Amino acid sequence: MSIQKQYLKTKPVCKVTFTVAADQQVESVALAGDFNEWDPKALLLKKSKTGTFSTSLNLEPNKDYQFRYVINGEQWVNDDEADAYLPTDVSYDQNSVLHL
Repeated sequence: MSIQKQYLKTKPVCKVTFTVAADQQVESVALAGDFNEWDPKALLLKKSKTGTFSTSLNLEPNKDYQFRYVINGEQWVNDDEADAYLPTDVSYDQNSVLHL
């Protein structure tokens, strides 16, 4: 898993690319977070020829965003490269946090 941040000079946004390396058991990866109302079906990552899943979002800088990946529509996991982790409001798990 990886997160790349690119602050755009022409717009007041940060382009964030989320990448998940797949193994043979991973058929789909979605990105759910406070930027899409935690909808596990709203943002599916695209699978590349190399087998990795990725997507890019333009997000407002100077904010924090919480998110998690949803593997195969059922397993919620954090990103190892998140800037921080915070407890969720609905379980004993934690959410990944992105500082922009």
